[in-house]
Amino acid sequence: MIRKNAAVQPALIKEEAPNLKKIESLARWSEPAPLPFAVMRELQNFSRVQQRLLYNRGIESAYTANAFLLPKPLNSPFGLKTMDAAVETILETIDAKGKIVVYGDYDVDGVTASSLLVQALRALNAEVRGYIPNRFEEGYGVNAKAVEQLARDGTALTITVDCGIRSPDEVELAKTLGMKMIITDHHEPDETIPNAAAVINPKQPGDSYPDKNLAGVGIAYKLAAALMSARPVQNVRAEDWLDFVAVGSVADMVPLQGENRDLVRAGLELLRRSTRPCIVALAEVSGIELNKINSQTIGFSFGPRLNAAGRLETAMLSFDLMMSAGLEEARKIAEELNAINRQRQTMTDEIQKAVLAQIGASDLPPVIFAASDAYNMGIVGLGASRITEKLNRPAIVGAVIDDEIRASCRSIASFSIIDALDSCAELFVKHGGHHMAAGFTIKRADWDKLRERLNDYAAEKMRGADTRPVKTIEGELKFDYISEETSKQIEALEPFGVGNPEPLFILRNATVKSAQLIGKDKTHLRFEICGGKDRTLTAVAFRQADRIPPVGAALDLVFAPEINEFRGQRSIQLRVVDFRTAILSDIVR
Repeated sequence: MIRKNAAVQPALIKEEAPNLKKIESLARWSEPAPLPFAVMRELQNFSRVQQRLLYNRGIESAYTANAFLLPKPLNSPFGLKTMDAAVETILETIDAKGKIVVYGDYDVDGVTASSLLVQALRALNAEVRGYIPNRFEEGYGVNAKAVEQLARDGTALTITVDCGIRSPDEVELAKTLGMKMIITDHHEPDETIPNAAAVINPKQPGDSYPDKNLAGVGIAYKLAAALMSARPVQNVRAEDWLDFVAVGSVADMVPLQGENRDLVRAGLELLRRSTRPCIVALAEVSGIELNKINSQTIGFSFGPRLNAAGRLETAMLSFDLMMSAGLEEARKIAEELNAINRQRQTMTDEIQKAVLAQIGASDLPPVIFAASDAYNMGIVGLGASRITEKLNRPAIVGAVIDDEIRASCRSIASFSIIDALDSCAELFVKHGGHHMAAGFTIKRADWDKLRERLNDYAAEKMRGADTRPVKTIEGELKFDYISEETSKQIEALEPFGVGNPEPLFILRNATVKSAQLIGKDKTHLRFEICGGKDRTLTAVAFRQADRIPPVGAALDLVFAPEINEFRGQRSIQLRVVDFRTAILSDIVR
């Protein structure tokens, strides 16, 4: 309970604030230009905070705003190149009682795509099973040994999901063994398109499908929708699997724009009222209330648990969860995945601690290198992400396997890691990736040479650069404007994700009334702030325990407002991603 005279306390504290130690921000803060009056007038039927968010997303008219906010009809699946051939081939195989295998990837996108398509095909009375390769034994994508084994098992048709677009040799091998293949994938094709019975990928040459950024599970859904259109099944609709589409699309971080936005939005509505055993069990082990599931739930709770099995063991466990018919079976598998995920978290923490222990904080190299035979190949990418997040440096973490090192790389916005690797291309057994993330295999004997060359390259490229990440701020929220109503107005723009990021705001000159460490390992921070009136807000900053501010400090905060419910009481709180000692202006434009 706030005392009546609490309002005078901040003034007393502020007198001491100049003597408090200055707190630097973790990132550079970027704030948008002022909202033009013409846009405010055009968007006058929307709240001020919604006007700001819409304008920041390039929306300047009421028409485009409503088009963005309101659901639209989905595109016909038959707009995808060779969809007709795919449907015909599948239905012919079903009618001939041929065996079908759905061949997926071991990440969440691949697992949800596999389970969606297997369930849809079973609704059509197909004899079908799922197959997901083992990361450690088979590697990524379609492999020749798997093709040979599937053919020996009498498989008539293999349908890939979330992989296969760069597997023309494996498709030719399947042909020689008398097995047909259909490729469905969303990754960038190579110069040679596989000569399969059908290739469904909106990014292939000659495909006029308007939305090019569907996830693998989105394309699997399109195939299911086409099949259900060609051969309807009573009481079964392709739309029944949009919850799987939402989980896979968000976890795979495809842009939530265009058709993806509508698919995920509809899928989230299904998730919030789901009775599907796998969803109920996942929510239980994640401590999530079903009716509160959103894209952040998927990204931070469902996704990591479904991914964990493929990182440490086999993704077939996650596939079995998504296929489970009963709640008890689903709960058992979900608990097992939860335990694997905790193991994954521990292993990631151990990599982070080991790498940081080897580095002198006062003299960081341009690129952080670490490799060990104790590191799990499925975890090194997560370890690299943690190091980059902690030190604001590109990080390369590798698992030593015999005479090779298989490494994952993560980078910062101002440094292209794939360009850096390309500059040393002759050193790798293989490598690939993009601006912010990449991977490679290298001989152990060439590791030190790579370290020297990449650090020289990075030192030149980053000379004089501010390597801190940039936090993009949507706008300023005054203390009294932070409310449940404002939070609801922001939620109207969900789902948030890539292409439609969760909005972050700045709150200036808030005074710290109290601060404490929270969490099992005391790694998180919670503090109470006030803004000069008889009102206090709670702020939570994850993984920032080492930055605990002193009572009386005046802070600028970058945060996302959210509703917190505890023992039936609802309140607004701030999820703080960065903060600093309050200053008048230090904004990147």
